[in-house]
Amino acid sequence: MKRKYLGIKLSPLQIVVHLAAWLLLAWLAWDYFSGNLGVNPIQAATQRSGRYAIIYLILSLACTPLNTVFGFHQALTARRALGLYAFLFAATHLLIFSGVDFGFDWSLLKPEIFEKPYILVGLATLTILTALALTSFKWWMKRLGKNWKRLHKLIYLASMLVVIHYAWAKKGDLFRLQGDILWPLIAGIVVVTLLFLRLPAIRKTVVQWRGRLKRRSSLRTLVQE
Repeated sequence: MKRKYLGIKLSPLQIVVHLAAWLLLAWLAWDYFSGNLGVNPIQAATQRSGRYAIIYLILSLACTPLNTVFGFHQALTARRALGLYAFLFAATHLLIFSGVDFGFDWSLLKPEIFEKPYILVGLATLTILTALALTSFKWWMKRLGKNWKRLHKLIYLASMLVVIHYAWAKKGDLFRLQGDILWPLIAGIVVVTLLFLRLPAIRKTVVQWRGRLKRRSSLRTLVQE
């Protein structure tokens, strides 16, 4: 249920999402300017903002399965905000990398971008997130019609690309299970599971299973009464 806060209708989950995102951003800024990010603060800030982007992207991807499969309808109220914050953190990630670290110097950025495939994958992911963020408003939903849903299905591609970007940035090989791949592997498993739950046949089976469990629980309650 949504309530008005400062004239804006927000659900409790939306409030948590907004507060968490801005607290994470403030915490990152505080640690950076107070010298709490170790001997290489720029690298640490880049990595942290990237992790925040991945977390919010995965959470936004989880909203629909939580609703359709598990009946957690409130998750849908936070889906748009989670997606927008995923974009915000991804943009911050790029800004720190290109602006703070390289001073927007194209002569320095060019070899980095074209010699390191994970950066190209990251840019592709950010391009998708930018398109989704810009078209997340109701005006675009009406203007694009059925194409809006087709466009926003690119979130599936973005979620897979971000896992590849994460693994390659950590110098890991997910396919051969080599290198520093623990967290990228966990992220990959979560993404694959969420995409798997979106398959119509799987979703239908899980919903039917949940319905049977609910009916059994109701019958037990009636018997006990």
